[in-house]
Amino acid sequence: MSGGRPRSLGGGGQHHILDYLKRMQSENPAFFYATQPDTDHSPGGSTIFWADATARMNYNYFGDTLVFDTAYRTHRYRVPFASFTGINHHGQPVLFGCALILNDSESSFIWLFQTWLSAMSGKQPLSITTDPDHFIQTAVSQILPETRHRYSKQGILRETQEKLAHIYRSHPMFETEFKKCINETETIDEFESSWQSLLQRYYVLDNEWLQSMYNARQQWVTVYLRDTFFGELSVNDGSGGLNSFFDGYVSASTTIQMLIKQYEKALASWHEKELKADYDTTNTTPVLKTPSPMEKQAAGLYTRRIFMKFQDELVETLANPATKIDDSGTITTYRVAKFGEEHKAHTVCFNSFEMKATCSCQMFEYSGIICRHILAVFRAKNVLTLPSQYVLKRWTTNAKSRAVLDEGASELPNDSRESLTVRYNNLRQEAIKYVEEGAKSIHIYNVAMDALQEAAKKVSDVKNQGSGCTQGGTLTNGSSQELHVAKDNSSATLQSVDEKQKKIRELTAELEGTNQRCEVYRANLLAVLKDMEEQKLKLSVKVQNARLSLKE
Repeated sequence: MSGGRPRSLGGGGQHHILDYLKRMQSENPAFFYATQPDTDHSPGGSTIFWADATARMNYNYFGDTLVFDTAYRTHRYRVPFASFTGINHHGQPVLFGCALILNDSESSFIWLFQTWLSAMSGKQPLSITTDPDHFIQTAVSQILPETRHRYSKQGILRETQEKLAHIYRSHPMFETEFKKCINETETIDEFESSWQSLLQRYYVLDNEWLQSMYNARQQWVTVYLRDTFFGELSVNDGSGGLNSFFDGYVSASTTIQMLIKQYEKALASWHEKELKADYDTTNTTPVLKTPSPMEKQAAGLYTRRIFMKFQDELVETLANPATKIDDSGTITTYRVAKFGEEHKAHTVCFNSFEMKATCSCQMFEYSGIICRHILAVFRAKNVLTLPSQYVLKRWTTNAKSRAVLDEGASELPNDSRESLTVRYNNLRQEAIKYVEEGAKSIHIYNVAMDALQEAAKKVSDVKNQGSGCTQGGTLTNGSSQELHVAKDNSSATLQSVDEKQKKIRELTAELEGTNQRCEVYRANLLAVLKDMEEQKLKLSVKVQNARLSLKE
């Protein structure tokens, strides 16, 4: 799918886009855009990248997994529009930036990824999903060397259908069996066996395309990728990761003149969906299906969609008993299988001291949600609450809280645009919460409105007081005064800040260790109590039987 054909936006299209980007940056200096230097004098113009303040801040929260969507190449779009997206705490697509790629060349993709990474403060994601393409692969390996690169399963299946059209026509069941082989196999050995059987059955052992796909299997077959976080809510999800942010908004018929309007419509639509999901999570109570304290705990931690997924796993523990198969001190190994499906058993290793468990299904590593198999072991060991290491903050209701911002703050460059982005998004997030609370009743509304008016007056007073001073705090594009002020002040306080942060880390680690030991002690105590209850029951039965014998 690689190609180097230059494209043109035509009819002043590039100027139309650049005028919009310049206007957006003038309205909010945290808006980022860049154009690729035109070293080849391409007739179509330069590749363009942009990311607004919200996209850059969302990456700070949800930048662990990334999707680079280049649907324009396979669906012959009139506009070469690509997007960088991720997944938010509701499992919805979230935007990290956009690009117009006017030249499908290796140098263009390398420049694009380098520019995107710079806009995201140099923070590399854990994983990235792209269409299978040599140029993109080269760019990812050079710019994101620490990131796990996965090919979109959609792209693989689409190309397979094109390359093997004759087989698809003559053997209608081939597609079904091919998908079953790559989606439903649960171990590497099972996949290898299924793949060989498939090739032999349809006499395609020497097919070059299938051989090339097999050689690249570690980059697209799920069973090889489960040890890395991709944020998919199903281990055997057949989609392969390209959940486009712009589906229904940008298509093959979209012109450059329509693009910005459709781009803004998509932003508004997903923002509204996120607010609705926030509201539903905050203002409605999920129905609990078990008496488990862990379920109640999860209902208060997770966003609604993530809780529903966790709840499904918890309920399934009732049909997936854990059987101890080995005990070597602190590590206990369990075999977990559904009734009647013992051949599909999974192995869970549980460390009782550290309260850590690993499962052969690797669902937690892949999706960030704990699996039914580990939960079944927790149930057997009377672990009543979720250990903290099994609650990813990115899936919780406070994924966008100040704490998350503070954790990533040290990674952000201390320049004017980054600090403005932080302030803008922090105020916006607090305002959304304030509006939701203020609208609940007419009394609360009146109190909230009075408070807003008072706050507006105070902000206005501060602005007026500062109007006669230099622009240290109200920066325009390109200004770096705030950075200079920060540097002058930072030298005196840097050491004390470092010492405080070190002390906080030490205390946090100590608290984590104490919490884990408490969890272990509580689990052991519950196990002893359970054993005592069982002994009492057995003794009671013996006494009852003895009395019956005496009566006889």
